Amino acid sequence: MATVVVISVEDQDGLWVVDLDANTVVPLPAPKSGDLKVVTDLRATGTILTKGVNIAVVVKSAEAAFSGHYDG
Repeated sequence: MATVVVISVEDQDGLWVVDLDANTVVPLPAPKSGDLKVVTDLRATGTILTKGVNIAVVVKSAEAAFSGHYDG
């Protein structure tokens, strides 16, 4: 099973790589080619793409998430 996820957040620039095994989140340099370049180009037009993710929600803070709240 994959333990790395590439994410972006609406109204923010850039992509992030989340490594669940290493407990890290790092910025991903803007892709210049390949599938991630296609995805970032689509994202720029407002397209939302998900693959292999069964939940993704925005929360105001980590505290809110740990207390069971999200911006739904």
